[in-house]
Amino acid sequence: MIPMLILAATVLLLCVFSSKLLYRFGIPALLIFLVLGMLFGSDGIAGIQFDNYSLVETVSSFCLIFIMFYGGFGTNWKTAKPVIAPSIWLATAGVVITALLVGWFSWIVLKTTLLEGMLVGAVVASTDAASVFSILRSRKLNLKGGLASMLEVESGSNDPIAYMLTIAVLTMMSTNGETSIVSMVAMQLIFGAGVGFALAFLSIFILKRINFEIEGLYTIYVVAIVVLGYALCQQIGGNGYLCVYIMGIMLGNTKIKYKRTLVHFFDGLSWIMQMILFFMLGLLSFPSQIPAIIVPAVLISLFLIFVARPAAVFGILSWFKFPTKEKLFVSWVGMRGAASIVFAIFALTFGVGIKNDVFHIVFFVALFSVAVQGTLTPLLAKKLKLVEKDNSVFKTFTDYQDEAEMHLIEVTIDTRNPWNGRTLNEANIPEGILVVMIKRDGQSIVPNGSTLLLTGDVLVLSGENFDGIPL
Repeated sequence: MIPMLILAATVLLLCVFSSKLLYRFGIPALLIFLVLGMLFGSDGIAGIQFDNYSLVETVSSFCLIFIMFYGGFGTNWKTAKPVIAPSIWLATAGVVITALLVGWFSWIVLKTTLLEGMLVGAVVASTDAASVFSILRSRKLNLKGGLASMLEVESGSNDPIAYMLTIAVLTMMSTNGETSIVSMVAMQLIFGAGVGFALAFLSIFILKRINFEIEGLYTIYVVAIVVLGYALCQQIGGNGYLCVYIMGIMLGNTKIKYKRTLVHFFDGLSWIMQMILFFMLGLLSFPSQIPAIIVPAVLISLFLIFVARPAAVFGILSWFKFPTKEKLFVSWVGMRGAASIVFAIFALTFGVGIKNDVFHIVFFVALFSVAVQGTLTPLLAKKLKLVEKDNSVFKTFTDYQDEAEMHLIEVTIDTRNPWNGRTLNEANIPEGILVVMIKRDGQSIVPNGSTLLLTGDVLVLSGENFDGIPL
């Protein structure tokens, strides 16, 4: 037990410090953590023997719950709304087009069976949100024309569609067409969206009206409701990943208590989940087996980058009259990542006969994509003159805080003040306003959430905008 804890702590520390060293160069966290996993794996320096695909599937599914939830939670709806239509089309029709083209290529050129080719296409069809977020944030890459928001929404919302396609193809491979794919897809979408919206509305109602007294309980409540949403969806045949993404969008763009605390908590939790997921996937791989699949993997990678992704992007964004240089850039930023590798593991544990080494093919495609596309993305953005210097890319995330001047004001609590007789938690003080100090009977009190506000109290408030404050 103790050696395992030491190893786990060492791995996390290596992930943290390696990210610190390489983050500034725009190298996505995915690549760093995957490579570390490979170094610790069977063919690596540490030589840890690990090939438990079932365990990885279970842990990966759990990690993806919070990664996808935070993908929605961290998206700023106000900045994303103007580009929501092309984003959704890319996340849905774009994924389908990409999957079909790669599936056709695998069938015709690489001589796989039709269904196995379509399986490869479905698995690699979605783009990786973690890599996109990492590059935009680390290089402070704000893009013109709402491109940053469009890429964030697309990459954050297209994994559920790719997952649905993967399960659909696997179902056809296992039942020979006896199961209705149309009804299965309909159930995934209807139940996934339905449970997601219902639980999000319920959670918002509870978070706005119920006081849990202890600040930490709010994060525990949201964690529980996210896990419940995913589990309920999966139980009734819905798309759990779609459910938690919708919940993330709604909760992340609603004014609720301790919003900043929730953002910071889920940001840290998402990073831990990414470290565990990416490292474990690297640990599961066998680099010695990659030479055997290098030719088909390289061909699929090149076809995906230069044919399938551009065909999907140009075919969809042409309807929205995007300039050619913007379509070129969006085509290039379609990086594959951890979700594709996880879906490949789903295929291996589904119980269908697969002739090709799909796991290592997809693993290489993801590595190649992140290493080449991820590294060259900042350079391409500058060459196409798509970088906007006057604004910050962080405005596209809900945890962005503008560098505005802070002000202090004093508010006296009288008998007519709606805060009178309430605790700070119950007072529903607007987000962004901090009660720095309370002056009471000649004394200064440093308040907390349970501090009761009394007649005659003088509150010292800090903030940028005091609209809604009862003066």
